[in-house]
Order: sequence, then structure tokens, then C-alpha cells
Amino acid sequence: MSTTAPTIQRVREQTFANTRPSRSLWGDAWRRLRRNKMAMAGLIYLAFLAVVAIFAPVIAPHNPVTSDVRTAGTYRLAAWNQDPNPMRTGNWNYPLGTDSIGRDVFSRLIYGTRVSLIVGFIPMFFTLLIGVTIGLLAGFAGGWLDNVLMRLTDVVYAFPALLFFIIMQISFKDTRFGSLLNGLVLLFVTLSIVNWTGVARLMRGQVLSLKEKEFVEAARAIGTSNTAIILRHILPNALAPIIVAGAFLVPGAIITEAILSYLGIGVRPSVDPNNPFPASWGNMILDGSKAWQSQSWMLIAPALAVALITMAFTFVGDGLRDALDPRENI
Repeated sequence: MSTTAPTIQRVREQTFANTRPSRSLWGDAWRRLRRNKMAMAGLIYLAFLAVVAIFAPVIAPHNPVTSDVRTAGTYRLAAWNQDPNPMRTGNWNYPLGTDSIGRDVFSRLIYGTRVSLIVGFIPMFFTLLIGVTIGLLAGFAGGWLDNVLMRLTDVVYAFPALLFFIIMQISFKDTRFGSLLNGLVLLFVTLSIVNWTGVARLMRGQVLSLKEKEFVEAARAIGTSNTAIILRHILPNALAPIIVAGAFLVPGAIITEAILSYLGIGVRPSVDPNNPFPASWGNMILDGSKAWQSQSWMLIAPALAVALITMAFTFVGDGLRDALDPRENI
């Protein structure tokens, strides 16, 4: 009797364990993502940057576009003209010093976080929207529509992206459209027009694989419309690789903005004290490259900021790729 009772208890416990509700795909993905220390470190860093971007007016010690000549140095006007950068790194009021016209570098670095995050996420949204739509239509419809959309994708993919960015920025930078939000709107459109091709190809491959699955055939058999099949069955099952692709699109957009701003054709620096986007890290790298011998932090700080945010998104993308892989061991 004493031997039978523990056996029955173990059977009951095993039966109860087998009847517990299983974790969802997204729950398992989150559990695997939390195990990836580098991905979690990247998420924490990005959350920190989001807080900095939102509360930049509170965190920044000075207005990023205001030049305070009187406190930037104790030189006379003639001496100021001889030494256009009198402030040096190490002062508590100016942790990273000032630039050539007396603006606080640290405050500009804080406000530059806004530009980088917006340039990363908004073009990513429109890029995914365009790519997913074209990939869904091409993969599900097939036939001549698939051929037309994929040839269009090939044409856009074959055009040099950086050359297209430069042409667009130079052509429209002096127009009213090009001046919206210091050129950010033009940059959003430029990035979205070119970068969707990889997403469209990825989505088309997912749709071609999923539309032959049994659950899609069953939905067709009971008379489900094509729109419902796409939105309820195919699209949700194809989201995992799309999310990973989106995570890798963000650092590419940030680096592109930094390159264009460094070339002088990206985001325009503002002189309006109330402008929410007074400068970008690319603008700061351009300014720092001119004064790196006298004040190296003007170049090192924004370059390091671009490198860290790019690494953070890369770590998160790698973590999402591993977490959303259905072949990953649970």
C-alpha cells in the first residue's frame, strides 16, 4: 500500500503537468530572448535612450542652439576671434565643452538622440508597410502580378541606394518639402523608397511557403475569403522574420542619416531655440571633424553614440532572430 500510493501520486502529478496550458509562440520567444544577455543589454540601453530623448529638455543642462559667449570664456572680443573655441572639456557646466560658436556639446548630444531614434523607427515602419504589402500581393496572387511586382523590386534593388539618397537630398533640400522638420520628412521618404526591397522578397518567400499549408487549404475549403486568409492566417504566421528584418533596418537608417549629415546634405541644424530637433549626431560629427585636434570630444562623443546605438539594435536583432527561430530548442 505504501508503494502504490506514491506511484498514484506521481501519475496524478504527471497527468496534471500534461494538461497544463502550453506556452504560446510569443511567450516562448520572450523567454528565449531574456536568456540572451547581449540582447537584453541592448534593450535596456535603447530604453535608456528613449527616456533621454523624451526628457531631453529636462536632462540637457543648456539650450543646444544657444551660444553663451560670456560664460564660454573670459576673453575679450578680439581674443574670442583669435580663439574661436575657448571652452575646453572638463568644466562641470560643460562636460564635453562647447563647439566653435559656444554651444554646449553635451546638450546637443542629448537632443541628437531624438533624431537618431526617429530616423530609425519611422522609416522602418514605412519600409515594412511597403515591403510587406508588395510581398503579400506577389506571393499570394502569383502569376503576372507576381512577375510585375518582383521585376519592380529588382529594378529598385539594382539602383545604388547611397547615390539615390544623395540625389534626393540635393534635389529637394531647398524646396518647402525638403525643409519640413529640418529635412527629416525628406529623409523619411528617401529611406522608405529604397529599403523595402529586401522585406518584399522575404515576405514573398514566407507567403509562398505558407499558402500551401494545410490550415490555409482548410480555410479555403470552408469558404474563407482571400482577404481573411491573408490577414488571419498568413500574415500572423509570417511576422517573426519580418520583426527581425525590422530590427536590422533601424541601424542601417541611423548610419545613413549620419553619413548624409556628415556630407552636409542630411538633417539641417536648427538655430531656433524651441526646435525639438536642433541637431543630429551626423551634424556633430561634421563639426567635430573640423576641430578634432583642439577638442577631440566634439568628434569622439557623437561617433561613439552612433556606434553604441547601432550595436544595441544589432544585438537586439540577433536576439530576436534566435528567439523567433522555430527550430530553436525550448
